[in-house]
Amino acid sequence: MGHEPRGVSLDRSYEHCRALARGSSFYPAFFLVDAPRRRALWAIYAFNRRCDDLSDGPGASLAALDDWRTELREALSGSSLATGGAHPTWPAFADSVARFEIPHSCFFEMIEGVSSDLRESSKATYDDLYRYCYRVASVVGISVVSIFGAHTSEAHKLAEQCGVAVQLTNILRDVAEDHALGRVYLPADDLARFGVEKIADSAAMRELLSFEAARASELFQCARELPAHVEPRTRPCLRALLGTYETLLKKIEARRYDVFTERIRLGGAEKLLAMAKAFL
Repeated sequence: MGHEPRGVSLDRSYEHCRALARGSSFYPAFFLVDAPRRRALWAIYAFNRRCDDLSDGPGASLAALDDWRTELREALSGSSLATGGAHPTWPAFADSVARFEIPHSCFFEMIEGVSSDLRESSKATYDDLYRYCYRVASVVGISVVSIFGAHTSEAHKLAEQCGVAVQLTNILRDVAEDHALGRVYLPADDLARFGVEKIADSAAMRELLSFEAARASELFQCARELPAHVEPRTRPCLRALLGTYETLLKKIEARRYDVFTERIRLGGAEKLLAMAKAFL
């Protein structure tokens, strides 16, 4: 089903992806699906993790992402990747993409999305932000529902909207952290609309964050419809993944949008509760 570069067996590649996925807070949810799908989730996670590292880690550069894009084309075409330069993710990744018919565009969009973090530090409009969220989050949602058996345009549109909701939630939580890195994802026209002159805690900032949270909450309504489009046995995993972010958004709301005092996160018990609700 996939290509195995010399020296990197398919099993070793999946094991490499699993080791990376263990660092994800969603790793336990991956065990809510059967082994082939679980392995595919590891592989897609490993690919996206590498994209993040090349855009946000030590030595991040557009040149490194261009090289990663070139390797992506080779991996998806089935051509041989040189042993010395092949990343251990590729065999498992190519196998998973072929096995579950994941749209190739998802991965090129992801690279384009993370590349934009190296080219720009702000978003002018909500449309700009939505496009960014699509590239770095919606494509992940489309990949996941493809693994879970949903290949219709309707299912992918719902996954798109859920992905934007997830990324908006991340952006709300990380406003202070992103600003410290020189990035402001909140749209400039929304900042002006609410009279926010600087990225810091204020009444105006909290009103703006409430406004953006309402956008995310509305998009999360798609999470009610999306599970019906995937195979029944994969629904608990999908609900767990989306439910975790909905719970995080509600926690941000409960804190009255104080995202500057400390980073808001879910504890282990809260994550387990979100997973338990996925079965109900």
